[in-house]
Amino acid sequence: MKNNLIGDVEERLVRYLSETYPGRVHDKRMCDEEDPAFPSDSGLFQDTGFQGYHPAGVTIYQPKKKPKGKELTPEDKAENRIISSIRILIEHIIASVKRCRIVKDVFRNTKRYFADQVMEIACGLHNFRTTLRYNALE
Repeated sequence: MKNNLIGDVEERLVRYLSETYPGRVHDKRMCDEEDPAFPSDSGLFQDTGFQGYHPAGVTIYQPKKKPKGKELTPEDKAENRIISSIRILIEHIIASVKRCRIVKDVFRNTKRYFADQVMEIACGLHNFRTTLRYNALE
């Protein structure tokens, strides 16, 4: 089972969660079917699993691959480092959602839409923890 999620890098919250799909469905296909809405003039940092996905009005940032038989230029390496440093924040959000063990283990419940509800609750708990953490610091 898998989902796509869109996270807010500044507030470190889950802003969008797709439906739950079987593990064999490709990430880009999930986005094509769901077609999430993005604010205009926003930036989307995506990995190579979403190659070819370009929503309208959004600037795409994707790491450059090394050309066959050649090396990346120092500028490309620096750009990849910046993109990776931003994408790691999203990976931290995903790791925080997966603190709920039911999300990361094999899901054996066969009730319809139950997997979606479990993932929504896990994302809600992440947002709750994050909001409390940053409000406590203020």
